[in-house]
Amino acid sequence: MATPPEPKSPVRPDQRDDNAGDRPPWRVENPRPPKSRLGRMTDQRGRPRPSFWTLLALLLLVNWIGSAIMLREEARADIPYTVFRAQVEAGNVSEITAIDDSIEGNFKNQVKYPPGEKGRDVRRFSTHRPTFAEDNVFQLLADKGVEVNAKSPPGPSFFERLLIGFGPTLLFIGLLFFMSRRLSAGLGGGIGGIGKSKATRYDPDASKRVTFEDVAGIDDVEDEVAEIVDFLKNAERYRRLGASIPKGVLLSGPPGTGKTLLARALAGEADVPFFSVSASEFIEMIVGVGASRVRDLFTQAKAAAPAIIFIDELDAIGRARGGSTSVGGHDEREQTLNQILTEMDGFTGTEGVVVLGATNRPEILDSALLRPGRFDRRLVISPPDQTGRKAILEVHTRSVPLADDVDLEVVASSTPGMVGAELKNLINEAAILAARRQHEKVTLADFNDALEKVVLGTARRVVMPPEERRRTAYHEGGHALLGMLTPGADPVRKISIIPRGHALGVTFQSPESDRYGYSASYLIGRIAGALGGRAAEQLIYGEVSTGAESDLEQATRIARQMVGRWGMSPAIGPVSVLPGPGQELPFGFDANGPSQATQELLDSEIRRLLDEAAKHAEQVLSEHRANLDSLVEALLESETLDADDAYRAAGIDRAGSTPPG
Repeated sequence: MATPPEPKSPVRPDQRDDNAGDRPPWRVENPRPPKSRLGRMTDQRGRPRPSFWTLLALLLLVNWIGSAIMLREEARADIPYTVFRAQVEAGNVSEITAIDDSIEGNFKNQVKYPPGEKGRDVRRFSTHRPTFAEDNVFQLLADKGVEVNAKSPPGPSFFERLLIGFGPTLLFIGLLFFMSRRLSAGLGGGIGGIGKSKATRYDPDASKRVTFEDVAGIDDVEDEVAEIVDFLKNAERYRRLGASIPKGVLLSGPPGTGKTLLARALAGEADVPFFSVSASEFIEMIVGVGASRVRDLFTQAKAAAPAIIFIDELDAIGRARGGSTSVGGHDEREQTLNQILTEMDGFTGTEGVVVLGATNRPEILDSALLRPGRFDRRLVISPPDQTGRKAILEVHTRSVPLADDVDLEVVASSTPGMVGAELKNLINEAAILAARRQHEKVTLADFNDALEKVVLGTARRVVMPPEERRRTAYHEGGHALLGMLTPGADPVRKISIIPRGHALGVTFQSPESDRYGYSASYLIGRIAGALGGRAAEQLIYGEVSTGAESDLEQATRIARQMVGRWGMSPAIGPVSVLPGPGQELPFGFDANGPSQATQELLDSEIRRLLDEAAKHAEQVLSEHRANLDSLVEALLESETLDADDAYRAAGIDRAGSTPPG
């Protein structure tokens, strides 16, 4: 039989907290250092810390002893009067001071006294003149040019005594005060604040605030993040329904897709303190510093709750533990990772603190980071589609005056695969070109030239010999003609034999619309197109040149992925032989990898695909030799051909991509 629960005791009116409703819903954990029963500050073990006045008194005592030693005069050697008179007659006395019968002075050159091996070098001396001496020593001193004084030798000046007596004390007090301030403000940051977090606090204001209006092209991810903003603003509405805020949001995607911008927009919309730090800033040579900085960062965030912590490049410290790349079982990186795991979902909790992580390689992160309770949400930010690219262009051209001939829809369609950072760079390059050309507004020609510079590279002022220039024209013409004649291939956008970057010529192809999957026939066409330049050189000159280096690398990479990852080889079948991105081992050895026979079969299938594509390219070019020669002549005359001019010069119908007639 179940025991009924005990009834709760009612709260008397005098025990009710009338200010409870005014308190924020966040629990702030910022304990003060404990004190002993005598009121003195204690450490974490309860031992009393030495007070400031105790340390100050100790330093004053040390300084007094040191100054007394430094101001003490060097002792004078007591010598006989006969030795003194002999040195005066020898002209070795520089000055003396006489008080009654006592004489003190300095020798010009050191004198060994007593004579012999046991004697010591003497420069400062003292002696006594006998009362019965009648040698007229004053006249002798005057004849030898000795300076005679009748007062005590001067001691250290007032400023010397002040500097030596109080200088070290003031220096010690200042150093002690500075260190105490750093230690108390560092909240466990260690000596000199070495363990203090290097995070930058970003407090959004009205003039520099980034909001969701500045983010475009990633609407689906933006909607997911907007829920966190609503929770930070209206926490009580969610609490009534038993909902809790996600403790962590992991943003993953290629570089430049807007992960950092989205995090800043989240902080701007929520209007809360935003702490930004790179994961690599946690790691130092000194063991334990990374964990200390993590603790300090979360302590600051809890004190400012609700707050957001943004850790960029999370894979620098979040790599899976215990793998083959780990140096030890408990190194500095793993200590830092363990501290992050504890702070995000440990015993104390971090209510009111949301952690945003950004990475380009989510597949290598530790599984403990990705479990619910830590990074509850994982959002993938992909490159934008054409509609998204247009929206991004509209955001970045708010302050850029555009000419009437600029159509952002056309610009977006000609930039497939570009991410937000690349589109922003494209607009900036177009504006720079327009300013250099003294245009009042940015024209479409400026955008086209900027796109050519960004995609193809900056033109080099290289004068090529006529024969090498013609060979380059045949090489690029082979690429372009294969792209025009291969069904389903990406259309040719531009051909140029102007040297750019490391290439002597370029052929630019891009799809009409965004592609998210690739068929085997399309990939084989890509391989044939890449080998088109080499095939054209073989057809015309009977040999190949070094210009096909990058083409061979591209073709081999596509063929290897087709056979080893995408199952497009009938000999190997639907078997994944090659590791995926981020799964490669540092030394290339994998005990669970394919056998030696499978690897040999993989190499043979790659070779078969490349040989078939090369033969296909040579056959197509030989059958359309006239189209190739016509395209090459146009290239030699104009150096750069746009899409319409290239198809017209080759005599190929652009709509059907087939030779007329």
